[in-house]
Amino acid sequence: MSEFWLISAPGDKTNLQAWERMNTVTLKSNLSSNSKFHIPDLKVGTLDALVGLSDELGKLDSFAESVIKKIAQYIGEVMEDSKDKVQENLLANGGLKDKMKCLKIDLISYLTRFEWDMAKYPIKQPLKNISDALAKQVTQIETDLKTRSAAYNNIKGNLQSLEKKTVGNLLTRTLADIVHKEDFVLNSEYLITLLVVVPKSSYVQWQKTYESLSDMVVPRSTKMIAEDAEGGLFTVTLFRKVMDDFKAKARENRFMVREFYFDEKELKCEKEELMKLASDKKQQYGPLLRWLKVNFSEAFVAWIHVKALRVFVESVLRYGLPVNFQAMLLQPNRKSVKRLRDVLNVVFKHLDEVAAASIMDPGMDIPGLQLSNQEYYPYVYFKIDLSLLDCS
Repeated sequence: MSEFWLISAPGDKTNLQAWERMNTVTLKSNLSSNSKFHIPDLKVGTLDALVGLSDELGKLDSFAESVIKKIAQYIGEVMEDSKDKVQENLLANGGLKDKMKCLKIDLISYLTRFEWDMAKYPIKQPLKNISDALAKQVTQIETDLKTRSAAYNNIKGNLQSLEKKTVGNLLTRTLADIVHKEDFVLNSEYLITLLVVVPKSSYVQWQKTYESLSDMVVPRSTKMIAEDAEGGLFTVTLFRKVMDDFKAKARENRFMVREFYFDEKELKCEKEELMKLASDKKQQYGPLLRWLKVNFSEAFVAWIHVKALRVFVESVLRYGLPVNFQAMLLQPNRKSVKRLRDVLNVVFKHLDEVAAASIMDPGMDIPGLQLSNQEYYPYVYFKIDLSLLDCS
């Protein structure tokens, strides 16, 4: 299960015993896998600043999550032929230890071994500065994603439009890769070569009747130059002045004349455009995928730092000063979510008896507390849902 619960409770002696009790029960009953979540000593600032920051961080949390989701989905779109390999490309920088700096690790490993990036987000600065730096970073990634994806999608869309013309039946598909100069009478004042699509069942009828469909058809001028599952593409040469009459008679016999006039320059341009777009797409694919992977990691790492900031701010607001709380990361067992929640509520109900009672009795209202729009528990709680990144 790729859902995690990031929770915190006070770090005093009484609550450390509660932590131990929770760990014992959850481990014994296989309710969850637990690990400590290390948050450094950040600068607290004023209470007013923390209240304002709490709201800002909530919005930044949602925004960062939406950006990494967009990047993950777009990696799936770019890797169109290898969608089964998308998940293995969703990695995060391996941490701060020297040996791991250049490594990419899976998201669960990053999360369970989380370490604050002191170099990127120095903790001596005010919390608002850290929050602003994270917001600026994620916003820039989203802006760059829009620009890069628009450029690539434009090439991809134009290429697909041209490629679509090369599929389909002989009545609709492009003929640029089928016809040759030698198939046509060109630069004649009187003669013109038409292309006619004939159903397979009518080949014999075509050969017997095409010369008599109108006057002035050049005898023995027909030749099949292409064939698909439904029929064949035949040339026929005739005088220009009977062209309309020939088309009408052909249509009556279920022979469809293609509106096509051989233009060597135009056909060459079409082929070159197709090759150029295919080449451009191939050239952009590698650098784009590398950018997506690097910036997915950057955005994901920023998102988890936002979560850490939220836990810190909410813990200080909830438990007061001096700062003393313990954060823990729980990975619930899929079948034991409700049981785990009940255990946590029992273990930590002393932190907020009224909230705990309301959870045990969903019908109970807490004056002044609107629980309808958000989850509230006796302990600080934030969900990290990595299943949002499933691209399969």
